Amino acid sequence: MKILITGACGFVGSSLATALAESLEHVQITGIDNLGRPGSDRNRTRLKSLGIPVMHGDIRLPSDLAGMPDADWVLDCAANPSVLAGVDGKASARQLIEHNLGGTVNLLEFCRERRAGFILLSTSRVYSIPPLAALPVAVRNGAFTIEPNATLPPAIGPAGITEAFSTQAPVSLYGSTKIASEQLAQEYAECFDLPVWINRCGVLAGAGQFGRADQGIFAFWLHSWREKRALKYIGFDGQGHQTRDCLHPRDVASLVIQQILAGADRARPTVTNVSGGAPSARSLRQLSDWCEARWGALPVDSDPVPRAFDLPWVVLNSAQAQAHWKWQPSISTDQILEEIASFADSESDWIATCQ
Repeated sequence: MKILITGACGFVGSSLATALAESLEHVQITGIDNLGRPGSDRNRTRLKSLGIPVMHGDIRLPSDLAGMPDADWVLDCAANPSVLAGVDGKASARQLIEHNLGGTVNLLEFCRERRAGFILLSTSRVYSIPPLAALPVAVRNGAFTIEPNATLPPAIGPAGITEAFSTQAPVSLYGSTKIASEQLAQEYAECFDLPVWINRCGVLAGAGQFGRADQGIFAFWLHSWREKRALKYIGFDGQGHQTRDCLHPRDVASLVIQQILAGADRARPTVTNVSGGAPSARSLRQLSDWCEARWGALPVDSDPVPRAFDLPWVVLNSAQAQAHWKWQPSISTDQILEEIASFADSESDWIATCQ
């Protein structure tokens, strides 16, 4: 079996490449990455040592993909992952769309031409912002939680957001590129009889994740605390009560392996939430408490002014994955935090390395 992984030198892409190489027999994995992020070369070297070649290329360029070897499956891990992308001045809206949507189109064409299956790593940020921003929440144990007796929008509850929740705009420019990619992938599946799986992932976290807030708030917060860098609670009540779920890429890999082996199984839903769920959820305040117990106190500034696209509580409900794939996460948030912390202790200037 031959697998092409895009964004192979990112945290998620490299983690999945490693896990698939360890778990699948007779597999040949090839990666492609534009190596544009600081820290990418480190992952490229590690993958090479495992016998996984990574080609320097850009999925926005069809000519770069034309030179890639045939594949039975394409696992798309390449994206600009920031919900602020296109509006924060770091990347233009056109760059975001070319990368996240245009790149997907090129990969789907690659799959059509090579008769390959396609697995897209999507995001929780495809869900509609206004109803999520208006959720009735209360602070409990230092974190926002849904009011237990409140009237809620359809397809959401204390266990999280289900796949049936609205994806109506606005979802951010970033979210719109991902939902459009999802829809195109499903259309290619129908038109060209391609196996396609779409995994809407919660917040992914683990050791070696690049130390930037837009590429993983859990790792960013822990590394910043360990390095005594300035931190700030932004928006809402300015106390860090906003809450997100947490998931390790190796748990994503266990589902991806099942999907690869299943092939084109139309009896199972194409789009699936993949998340640590409510048990994994932590607020920034709770992360601060964890860090203080580990490394001592650090003052955190407060700015209650809201920021575009921020939400108080985003937790995905993965009951569908459990029902159709018998999948559930095996790595707890405490284990993930310990893994990140141990890595932070060994990499004392990781934030600068990733800038």
